[in-house]
Amino acid sequence: MKKRKWPKIEFRKVDISKIDDRTLLANLYFTQLITFLFGIIIIMFQRDNRFVDAWITTAAFDVFLWGGGFAAAVLLTDWAVSRFVPEHVTDDGGINEKIFRFRPLWHIAFISLIVAICEEVLFRGALQHVMGPYWTSIVFAAIHIRYLRHWIMTGLVFSISYGLGWIYIQTGTIWTPIFAHFAIDFIMGCIIRYRRDDES
Repeated sequence: MKKRKWPKIEFRKVDISKIDDRTLLANLYFTQLITFLFGIIIIMFQRDNRFVDAWITTAAFDVFLWGGGFAAAVLLTDWAVSRFVPEHVTDDGGINEKIFRFRPLWHIAFISLIVAICEEVLFRGALQHVMGPYWTSIVFAAIHIRYLRHWIMTGLVFSISYGLGWIYIQTGTIWTPIFAHFAIDFIMGCIIRYRRDDES
């Protein structure tokens, strides 16, 4: 019997410095679109209307209280990690630097909003109803592949996802994790952007 030759699949590390800004943004927006569509497809196969109900909230104060409080806790934890943990442990390969380093403030806000909505629709709106917050957070940590080389960052990403799932359960509205996710990304993006301005 003739042996079949299988194509050799290789994963190689991408040098972020060789990716131009236009390609980086195109990849970012394309992956967010796929994330959003994948979430919507999963939601369409759910038999109840929990997702529709999750968009309706009468308690905007709870969204800001829970979402803002959680975002503040994450940012404080991130500050402590960056202060007491060696820099190479928190290295993401320079992706966040490349995304936010020279971005205007409105664009940082826009990227943060798009990412928050698309990822929360998939993870909290779709997957959490099927898998629960624990397994959803495992998947969330796994897709943030750039952090998987360091257990501290993987643990932090998992904890953030689990926390987003928890505040979603507590408030019953998807706006809470969306607001928290947006606030975390936006403030971290601003820190990267304006810290770089100070250093240059």
